[in-house]
Amino acid sequence: MSQEQRIIGQVIRQGGEVAVIIAIAAVLQVLWTRSGMQAPLFCLAVLAVAFAKTVFFFVENLTHILMATRDNLAYHKVLGLMGVNMAQITLSFALDYWCLETDEPTSFSSIDPAWGQAELIFEFFFFSVLNFSFFGFGDVTPLTVVAKLVTMMEVVLAFFTVIFLLSDFVSLKDSLRIRRRHED
Repeated sequence: MSQEQRIIGQVIRQGGEVAVIIAIAAVLQVLWTRSGMQAPLFCLAVLAVAFAKTVFFFVENLTHILMATRDNLAYHKVLGLMGVNMAQITLSFALDYWCLETDEPTSFSSIDPAWGQAELIFEFFFFSVLNFSFFGFGDVTPLTVVAKLVTMMEVVLAFFTVIFLLSDFVSLKDSLRIRRRHED
C-alpha cells in the first residue's frame, strides 16, 4: 500500500471516528432523556465515556507519531493528521461538556439558560478549543467535580498532544530512525 493510500485510509478512518463521537453523544442524550437515568449516574456515564475517549486519543496520537516515523512522512502531512485528530478531540470534549450541562445545568458558569442547543454546543466547542490551546479565557468554568474532571482530562490530553508529541516530533523521529539503523 502506498503512502498516499495510507493517508487516504487515515482520513476516512478519522471521518468515521467523528461520526462515532457524535453518535456517542447522541446515545448519551437519548439515555438521559428517555431512560429516566438519575443525574449522578448520567454524569458518571459521561465521565466514563470521556475517560475512554481520552485513552483512545492518547493511543491514537502515539500511533500517528510512530506511523509517521516508520513511513518517514513529511512534517506537513503529520501536522495534517494531528490537526484532524485535535479537531476530533475538541469536538469530543465539547459534546461531553454539552451532555453534562444538559444533565446538570449548574455544571458550568456563565451559561445562559435562554440559549438554544446550537448556541450551547457552540459555546462548549469554543470552551474546548480554548482548553486545548491553553488560552482558557475563563468565560466558562467548570463548577461540578465531574465537569472539572472532564476538563482536566482534556487539558492533560492537550498537553500530551501539543507539548510532547508535536513539539518533539522531529527529535523523536530522528531518535527512532537512529535506533532502527542500529537494530539493522
